[in-house]
Amino acid sequence: MGDAPTVVVGGGLAGVSAALRLADLGRPAVLIEKRPRLGGAAFSFTRDGLSIDNGQHVFLRCCEAYRWFLDRIGARDQVVLQDALDIPVLAPDGRTARLRRTPGLPAPLHLTAALAGYGVLGPLDRLRAVRGALALRMLNPADRRLDDRTLGGYLRRHGQNDATINALWGIVATATLNLDPDDASLALAAKVFRTGLLDSAPAGDVGYAAVPLGRLHDELAAKALADAGVEVLVDTAVRQVAPGAPVEVTTASGERRIAAESVVLALPHREAFQVAPALADSRAASAQGLGASPIVNVHVVYDRKVTELPFAAAVNSPVQWFFDRTDSSGVGQRWPGAQYLAVTVSAAAGLIDEPSRPVLDRFVPELARLLPGAERAEVLDAFVTRERRATFRQAAGTWARRPGFSDGPNLILLAGAWTDTGWPDTMEGAVRSGVVAAEASAGIPSHETKRFGT
Repeated sequence: MGDAPTVVVGGGLAGVSAALRLADLGRPAVLIEKRPRLGGAAFSFTRDGLSIDNGQHVFLRCCEAYRWFLDRIGARDQVVLQDALDIPVLAPDGRTARLRRTPGLPAPLHLTAALAGYGVLGPLDRLRAVRGALALRMLNPADRRLDDRTLGGYLRRHGQNDATINALWGIVATATLNLDPDDASLALAAKVFRTGLLDSAPAGDVGYAAVPLGRLHDELAAKALADAGVEVLVDTAVRQVAPGAPVEVTTASGERRIAAESVVLALPHREAFQVAPALADSRAASAQGLGASPIVNVHVVYDRKVTELPFAAAVNSPVQWFFDRTDSSGVGQRWPGAQYLAVTVSAAAGLIDEPSRPVLDRFVPELARLLPGAERAEVLDAFVTRERRATFRQAAGTWARRPGFSDGPNLILLAGAWTDTGWPDTMEGAVRSGVVAAEASAGIPSHETKRFGT
């Protein structure tokens, strides 16, 4: 094929990671994205002069691939990464807790003090929580048999009740799996808890962007791609990817036809099957049944500071998590002294079609119940954003539907957090998938590919 490029279809984290890895390997690459921006599902938009993230995307210290990505685009200094895990937990009745590790102690002892003093649970439920932690640590995330079971069912069989599931295990599992524990795959939950919390003390330290996501995943990513010599076509839809040797990629306008050495198809699974109909006749066909889970975000701007917390989880409340996005949004320039909180509601199937006004009428008072300072503040602005297909539906029984990177037609590699990365549908999974697909398209044997730990 000579100098024929590898075409990467999709400019989300998987696609950008694939293109950067190809460039690092000395392979010519063309990246095509139908939107006028990069970043995929983790992006920013402008509203009344403010920079708003579509959702609140966090990572953990154990997310080695995403941290590689940050380094690769020159963005490590534009994120915050905790020195030690510390998640404030609030309840509407005024009780509080901290899910934090004790520095210097190895796993799982690093969480002993946190569980013993977990103030949103009573003493007996705290003992149950310790039992639950020990049970989760016995799971092997690589055991595919776990995928036939749910996290909620497993926890209840090991002494957990509604209180411990809702106020402890659920605040982590629902946010990472975007599904209720009683529906979520036990295999994916085992990955979350073992890798993120229970196997390594520093693994669960929380990281998040200190700037708008668009600054990282669009602006800095585009610069890194340009510096690497990758041709990037944005605002360009792909009509069809036709397998063959070469693989033919045709844009929707028909103005561009590329004879590609190989293609990395880095699209959400629904779009991948539309662009490459041949997937339906490949080993990847089962991915058509993955489904989707929504996320709803509620954005509230107050006329004053109502909390000192950068983020917190909530229990016994429809508010699951909130994040202070004042500095990154530019709110202070428009309303000096104001504070902007963004609420994330995962597993939001019951909320996704509700009109904005009833959602705001419910969530703004709920924030005031959690944060007394909010009750005395004036709401300057409030709005709702929705991600109808935020993740694939990470339910029990879905592992078999997730294809490997090589399960598509010949010379068409698959990437995206929906593929079989061994991780949930997260930024980490997306980056891993892109790197693995790029290396496979470059002919690097699987045992020599760039790996980022477990």
